[in-house]
Amino acid sequence: MAELKLSETRDLTRIERIGAHSHIRGLGLDSSLEPRDVSEGMVGQTQARKAAGVILQMIKDGKIAGRAILLAGQPGTGKTAIAMGMAKSLGLETPFSMLSASEIFSLEMSKTEALMQAFRKSIGVRIKEETEVIEGEVVEIQIDRPAVAGAASKTGKLTLKTTDMETVYDLGAKMIEALGKQKVQSGDVIAIDKASGKITKLGRSFSRSRDYDAMGPQTKFMQCPDGELQKRKEVVHCVSLHEIDVINSRTQGFLALFTGDTGEIRAEVREQIDTKVAEWREEGKAEIVPGVLFIDEVHMLDIECFSFLNRALENEMAPILVVATNRGITAIRGTNYKSPHGIPIDLLDRLLIITTQPYSADEIRKILDIRCQEEDVEMYEDAKQLLTKIGHETSLRYAIHLITAAALNCQKRKGKVVEVQDITRVYSLFLDVRRSTQYLMEYQKEYMFNEASVVDGAEDDADAMHD
Repeated sequence: MAELKLSETRDLTRIERIGAHSHIRGLGLDSSLEPRDVSEGMVGQTQARKAAGVILQMIKDGKIAGRAILLAGQPGTGKTAIAMGMAKSLGLETPFSMLSASEIFSLEMSKTEALMQAFRKSIGVRIKEETEVIEGEVVEIQIDRPAVAGAASKTGKLTLKTTDMETVYDLGAKMIEALGKQKVQSGDVIAIDKASGKITKLGRSFSRSRDYDAMGPQTKFMQCPDGELQKRKEVVHCVSLHEIDVINSRTQGFLALFTGDTGEIRAEVREQIDTKVAEWREEGKAEIVPGVLFIDEVHMLDIECFSFLNRALENEMAPILVVATNRGITAIRGTNYKSPHGIPIDLLDRLLIITTQPYSADEIRKILDIRCQEEDVEMYEDAKQLLTKIGHETSLRYAIHLITAAALNCQKRKGKVVEVQDITRVYSLFLDVRRSTQYLMEYQKEYMFNEASVVDGAEDDADAMHD
């Protein structure tokens, strides 16, 4: 009898979600803002993490606004990881926007408009409103269906109760349809928004707990609501200022958020929105939540953008600006002047600077352990030691890239655990920057448009003339 071969199914969702910083869960600080050695995916950089933690606490307490922080350090020292850790630690309530400085030059709008939109995306508005809600346990649903199809619309009655009262409501066709979509049945605890007619299924009453076996483990049981059926509830909506801008500047309203056609927004629209938000704040209807805007590779911005940032940070609606760069003393884009990190001195003076240090061999080893776990790769101890040595002598990023490549090589030879031979194999296949540069220097004459050969030729000519 022929043996049946079932096609192997693989869960691709987890593989696809593994990114360069997917292992970062936070800054890895304890309650007193002291950095743990290895925690939440973070390793080393204790001073930088402690400084970021202090800034984070000030953001949460609302004691800092319109400030800017610079993360400066060599390539591969965890600047973006610290920014990602800040984002994860802030939670979903605080807006966090990420932007690469080179992005603003490729958008179909002016540079300053792109920066302004990024600023507005990073400022949240928590809007409070009171709404009337009918909340109770469903006792009975009666739906009268017409005998002849299409003769008349469905009608029905809904009986709701709390611990204090019971009421019967007449149902129209739309409400019957909504109840059907939510699969509401007697014993469910529901909430109906009077303004919109939206039905929310809150759970199931404890009085029906004997139905547990029939319902499944995901069913949430709750007490029957007490008091009046009709209640006033405060609902909080969290939106960004940019979303309010788009809704008010486009004819299609909030649908413009989904089409992505935001375009340039007029200054008058923003002024009116700022005035309205200020009114809401005075009336206690709204609350401003200053978020964080992270600009990576900030040295790619030009002098116009830096001038705009100087002015934008003085605005009372400014978020916390976090920028990162790996440049030393270099030219400011758009000028011939040189400055530390390629940032003008007047803007540098506004920045709180956090520096990152190169990782030690021990820290590289810990990071590689975390990445092996994240990428679901098993590796022998001696293979990890070799990979750590490679990371220390070349770069951490190169060593991390070799993990998956070595795992694939191991898989090809039908192995289950990565060995030294797998690391050696991929090390010989893929060059690091130093070996690639060495190769170019050896074979430079065989490449086109090579500047090194021109320089060498000029030196040879100079030596001949000297002789």
